[in-house]
Amino acid sequence: MNWWEKGWYRQHSFTLLFWPLSLLYRLVAVIRRFGYQRGWFVSFSVEKPVVIVGNISVGGTGKTPFTLWLCKFLAEQGFTPGIVSRGYGARITAPVRVTSLHLAADVGDEPLLLASKSHCPVVVCPDRVAAAQYLLETTDCDIVISDDGLQHYRLQRDLELVLIDGQRGLGNQQLLPAGPLREPVSRLQSVDAVIVNSGDFESAQYKMLLKPVKPLALDGQSQWPEQAQAVTLVAAIGNPQRFVDTVKNFGIEVKASVFFRDHFAFDEQSLANIEGPVLMTEKDAVKCRAFAKPNWYYLPVEADLSDEFKFWLQHQLRQWRED
Repeated sequence: MNWWEKGWYRQHSFTLLFWPLSLLYRLVAVIRRFGYQRGWFVSFSVEKPVVIVGNISVGGTGKTPFTLWLCKFLAEQGFTPGIVSRGYGARITAPVRVTSLHLAADVGDEPLLLASKSHCPVVVCPDRVAAAQYLLETTDCDIVISDDGLQHYRLQRDLELVLIDGQRGLGNQQLLPAGPLREPVSRLQSVDAVIVNSGDFESAQYKMLLKPVKPLALDGQSQWPEQAQAVTLVAAIGNPQRFVDTVKNFGIEVKASVFFRDHFAFDEQSLANIEGPVLMTEKDAVKCRAFAKPNWYYLPVEADLSDEFKFWLQHQLRQWRED
């Protein structure tokens, strides 16, 4: 967490110096959403249901493991899901279907991870309408999951699911740049479900836990040592402290931590002086496999949703089938 984010989440008063800019940001955000609601701005629907997985704050809230869980759940219910994503950090101007031949720099780290683990088609494009149309035209997908698509109002949606970080909450509840919010807190009242990740949040109806499993080697060959070893943590995610807590709770000793900004583009030089064994997140691992050393590992996590949420979601899916 950099010094700016510390101000957001630890209530440092210096961030409020930017409160006038936050008022302007709020005005733009409210007008933009209202404009799409009233038809001032054009939005587009696609032939199949669209499920939004998003948040109202910047930084990690657990959207990627939740999306993986959602893909598996939808498949168990008889659907054929597909995913659209922006492809953060990649230079993309037209829809691209993510394959195992892509690098994270080509399509973004999260889409690459989603494509490799979900076994669902993943299409990236800054224009999610174009991405969704391409997905439906080129695959047998019958339900679209829009990853981090809450604020992309050009794409009409049937369900909005919002993730909240249970450890950090919404910080000082100010909009950018004085706080971490992309939209006002009141936006949570209009979404279909608020899910809190690993903690509590007053406005959340449902809970999610992230459960780690045995670390795996980036080179695909080395085995996690049976004898306990202290590791150096490496992470470039929105909330690295959650990763630290997860590792320690899993019983792994941490000797050092090296954090980079979210979505950092790793290369061999950036990790050259880090002492192993190294343990990183799965999202970071997809960017480091090409130059990984034998003692570099990643810690997979799996989302576990409450039964209440599963029952609620099944009810939504039944309604779509009946329509």
